Amino acid sequence: MKIGFNEGCNRFCKDHSVLKDLEFCEKYGFDYIDIQSECLDRDLEAGKVTIEQLGDWFKSHHLTMLSYNALKFFNMKQTQQEKDAVMAELDEIINRCLILDCKMIVVVPSENISVHATRGEIREDAVAVLKEMVKKVEPHGIKLSIEFCGSPGMTINRFEDAYAIVQEVNSPLVGVTLDQYHFHAMASDWAALEKADGKKIFVWHVNDMEDMPCGAPYNTDEIRLWPGDSRGCLDHQRYSDVLKKIGFEGNCCTVEVFRPDYHELTQEENVRTAAEVTRSHVEKYWDCTTTVLR
Repeated sequence: MKIGFNEGCNRFCKDHSVLKDLEFCEKYGFDYIDIQSECLDRDLEAGKVTIEQLGDWFKSHHLTMLSYNALKFFNMKQTQQEKDAVMAELDEIINRCLILDCKMIVVVPSENISVHATRGEIREDAVAVLKEMVKKVEPHGIKLSIEFCGSPGMTINRFEDAYAIVQEVNSPLVGVTLDQYHFHAMASDWAALEKADGKKIFVWHVNDMEDMPCGAPYNTDEIRLWPGDSRGCLDHQRYSDVLKKIGFEGNCCTVEVFRPDYHELTQEENVRTAAEVTRSHVEKYWDCTTTVLR
């Protein structure tokens, strides 16, 4: 099992930059990185770096970009203009991925929509949108990974709903992002995960969290913890056992936390800590002999 770093961990650290994340992830032994769109857009707008410079960096280093994280709020658009904007954004992300040699785009569902849509209506809409997206990514061999988000306002907030959409789209290019926090935060069904095809889980985010009530308004990303933190409540053994049983083939997990305390660290301290705790945590459950250590 190799390890990856998601920039959600440190995107609010002082003087953050994507290029420094690449250098620090390489330095501390991460194999992969999920580049967050907020970080990338911020650096591009500030003129800190160009997409071409980042692409050149990847060509000469071990670190690989696992996913572009993310195209946000892709579904349940109510006007043609809104729908066209989503597809235009996808076109731009595809162009960036080609330069960065990235083969995965995470897509995040819309939240707090104005229409009172049923789960069935949301599913039907998501399937239709994703089928159109597949037409755009297929020529480039880029995959789409739906990240259900464990919040009451999200249109797709449980694993079983995201997986049902993936099944209906029925494309090898469409799968699920399994974030442990999101799975627990809205009480996703373990039975559904145990029956799933592990090959359809494209991205696995490891983390822990304080033991908050499912669906509580204060159960937010800010109560996430590094994996293995003694304050955590997640059943890590069960996650690893189930993923092995259903044939998860990702061969990688990425650490993703958003805790404000961790943003008080320097950017380098954040990446170093993330590498140390993630490697120590994963080694308890998986063979990590393939992970490159530095």
